[in-house]
Amino acid sequence: MTLISSISGIRGTIGGEPGKSLSPIDIARFTAAFGTWLTTKNNLKKVVIGRDARQSGPMLEQIVIGTLIGLGFEVINLGLSTTPTVEMAVPHFEAAGGIILTASHNPKDWNALKLLNSRGEFISKKGGMELIEMLDNNLIRFEKVEYLGSVHSEKDFFQVHLEKVLALPYVDQYATAKAGLKIVVDGINSSGGIFVPRLLNALGVKEVLCLNCEPNGEFAHNPEPLRENLGEICEYVKKHKADLGIVVDPDVDRLVFVDENGELFGEEYTLVAVADWILQHKQGSVVSNLSSSRALRDLAEKHGCSYFASAVGEVNVIEKMKRHDAAIGGEGNGGVILPDLHYGRDAIVGIALFLTHLVKSGKTCSELRRTYPDYFMSKQKISLEDGLDSDKLLEEFAAGYSRDQVDLTDGVKVDFPESWVHLRKSNTEAIVRIYSEAKTQAEADSLANAIKQKLTQLVS
Repeated sequence: MTLISSISGIRGTIGGEPGKSLSPIDIARFTAAFGTWLTTKNNLKKVVIGRDARQSGPMLEQIVIGTLIGLGFEVINLGLSTTPTVEMAVPHFEAAGGIILTASHNPKDWNALKLLNSRGEFISKKGGMELIEMLDNNLIRFEKVEYLGSVHSEKDFFQVHLEKVLALPYVDQYATAKAGLKIVVDGINSSGGIFVPRLLNALGVKEVLCLNCEPNGEFAHNPEPLRENLGEICEYVKKHKADLGIVVDPDVDRLVFVDENGELFGEEYTLVAVADWILQHKQGSVVSNLSSSRALRDLAEKHGCSYFASAVGEVNVIEKMKRHDAAIGGEGNGGVILPDLHYGRDAIVGIALFLTHLVKSGKTCSELRRTYPDYFMSKQKISLEDGLDSDKLLEEFAAGYSRDQVDLTDGVKVDFPESWVHLRKSNTEAIVRIYSEAKTQAEADSLANAIKQKLTQLVS
């Protein structure tokens, strides 16, 4: 049983004791605190909600709706949806905020409430701390019967999302239709199984092969779109001689491609390829987080544009994108953020941009990948004993690299001429995460293992 309550929302496993798992009581309390917090920010009494296809989704949906009605809100329920669709719906309906019912890449026994402000963006650290304070001090008051709220369903707001994507000047429906593509979609038996094929059909893709596209919440494999979880689609692409494969996570904000040979394009290179296409049409800075590939910086410099790195986390990336008026940004986990559409990771727009770039290039998926510099990443972690001061540990580690380029924005990142390593403490587990990148996989693994050994020595 797990329950994690933080400034970004609440998530946990379904089933178990209140306060120790994501129980109906915890869901109601957190929703009530969020609704109360929204009333302190503006006079709008409207909230948008949507969910992925997890089996616990309908239960959360009913609890959240009932709680918000008790607070006097009008609830606009998108039902089965995607995270970026909910993000776009909040400002569209002039709502006070939004709640996305999804645990993203976590297994099917998890669920969560992700919280949006009136701009359809994840709430800030400051807002999250205010919300937690309300929750801890029980600063929640429900409305009398004459002031109870209401609910109505918006069955197909995705159509609005889709039309806005297709209207972008960087998306060419005619070109994608003319290319006669055959594409395999792995929808992980969640929302992507409905909405990604619908996008591809709108783009005129000749043949869409659906794999795990029934939105029943029975995830066919670990839902995080990493190499070790994607063997099925890689084989499927080769078997059916498809031009490429598309993989999304359960709430459709992360995006991974598989080339025509059944090889991963690389989740880090999703953003690189899309940024390449955008920068061919629009000058502007590029932003990703400190743990994202150096390939994006190289690409920005090739286009004569500035590159900036933020602390890890979508909120931090967006804040830096706004500060530097970025043309494109995102995270190396396959998250694409296009400000022309909205400030949020969006696999739907990422797919449309990538396919336009691919067909306009005249290259196969593997040929396009070879146009970008090769970097390889390794990800490790080290467990910490209870009571160990992780901040002091990272401080001691950083002191050993005073002659190198060190960034302390988010943990410790050390840049070397041909590689880098980034250490971050986890906000939810007693671990330090170790990310490294180099010109070969062997070098990246070796660097990560060496750093892990050095941390182990500092801990002992």
